[in-house]
Amino acid sequence: MGAGKTTVGRQLAAALGYSFIDSDHEIEARTGADIPWIFQVEGEDGFRRRESQVIDDLTRRSRIVLATGGGAVLRPENRAALHGRGFVVYLSADIDQLLARTARDRNRPLLRTDNPRAVFERILAEREPLYREVAHLVVNTNAGNVREAVGAIVSCLPRPHAPTM
Repeated sequence: MGAGKTTVGRQLAAALGYSFIDSDHEIEARTGADIPWIFQVEGEDGFRRRESQVIDDLTRRSRIVLATGGGAVLRPENRAALHGRGFVVYLSADIDQLLARTARDRNRPLLRTDNPRAVFERILAEREPLYREVAHLVVNTNAGNVREAVGAIVSCLPRPHAPTM
């Protein structure tokens, strides 16, 4: 949350001439329900099953930039599909930056708490090793310069992904 997946992902897709897909939006489109409703009715396990199906499908496509929800790495099959079928970029940022970027966002139920810092600390303690395990490249987005982040990613992509001009 707040690392820049959507912003950087959209600009990277544009630079490469690819389509941008957000896996959470894809789940909502396929089910006709929003993520909070799926969590409420099916629980986290039901949501994660749907997420794994979508990731399996989307990672079989070519010429896309895929942004996943932060919890996608919790399932080994997702990590295998992402790492094995694509070039994975982990956008990292310090907790202070993540807090600043998400402070006014009311669409983040996990952060509706008296201590959002503790939420980020717990999530990162659990997930950061998994993010690093699956990533081919780590890009720090603390500076917030989207153009630089996209440039860093493009310069590290394997050659078949040359940007379109």
